[in-house]
Amino acid sequence: MSGRIDTNGTVIAAHGRHYLVQAGDAKLQCVTRGKKSDVAVGDIVRLKQTSPDQGVIEAINERRTLLYRSDQYKSKLLAANVTQLFIVVATEPGYSDDLVSRALVAAEAAGIKTHLVLNKIDITDSLAKTRERLSLYTGLDYPVHEVSARTMPEKTCAILNPLLKGHSTILIGQSGMGKSSLINLLVPDAELATREISAALDSGKHTTTFTRLFMLDEETSIIDSPGFQEFGLYHLTEGMLERAFREFRPHLGSCKFYNCHHLNEPGCAVLAAVDAGAISPMRHALYQQLVHESSQKLY
Repeated sequence: MSGRIDTNGTVIAAHGRHYLVQAGDAKLQCVTRGKKSDVAVGDIVRLKQTSPDQGVIEAINERRTLLYRSDQYKSKLLAANVTQLFIVVATEPGYSDDLVSRALVAAEAAGIKTHLVLNKIDITDSLAKTRERLSLYTGLDYPVHEVSARTMPEKTCAILNPLLKGHSTILIGQSGMGKSSLINLLVPDAELATREISAALDSGKHTTTFTRLFMLDEETSIIDSPGFQEFGLYHLTEGMLERAFREFRPHLGSCKFYNCHHLNEPGCAVLAAVDAGAISPMRHALYQQLVHESSQKLY
């Protein structure tokens, strides 16, 4: 190829500082200029194509949304321009309420709609108990969809495909929840596409350690993320946090003190709602923990 061609593309996978970008019919292996990299899967980027299968990312187009997690020291971008989040939980093994609630808070702060997907409902021994645990979230108007990727594949597709249509959806979940089974069910040739992406990124056998985007049609995409056990939210300020708990919102502005932290202040409307049973003590305890984490940020 002679010269360099300017083009736009969508980042469909990231591994370290190497990216795979879909630009028209071509998949280009791309790097960024300089050492700093803040490109996320789902980003629309401007790039210079330097060969038939390679390019350099020059700029990131304005994002509609950005979902990420963070610890004390650094941020980890999950995906850009997603319009909804599917949190995959299962009857067995048990899921972490802490992780689910943190993901909900991250999505609320980013302006992303959330659905919970309860997989493995064929394991009936644990179903009633799991439904009871999930009632905390249905009580907050988060929809829960019951499926079984392995034993009821057609019904699972019938439930989830209409929800996916026209959206960019990221699936997250702990290991063992059946997220890979759902991806393989919802995305035709997902395993083949993953192998191709892995080879292009030269990530070898580490096919589960990177985030990747699958286009279902021009308006619909699914993003698969690696399973993780922790979801740090050190980047959210106290003001962002209080608004990201949707059950807090009716009480904000009603506290005795205008700068109330909703931790132990007298006349706090949020604490009064906890005492009255309108706010779950577990959710308020998470808010306290997240406010503490927010104060520990070192970057």
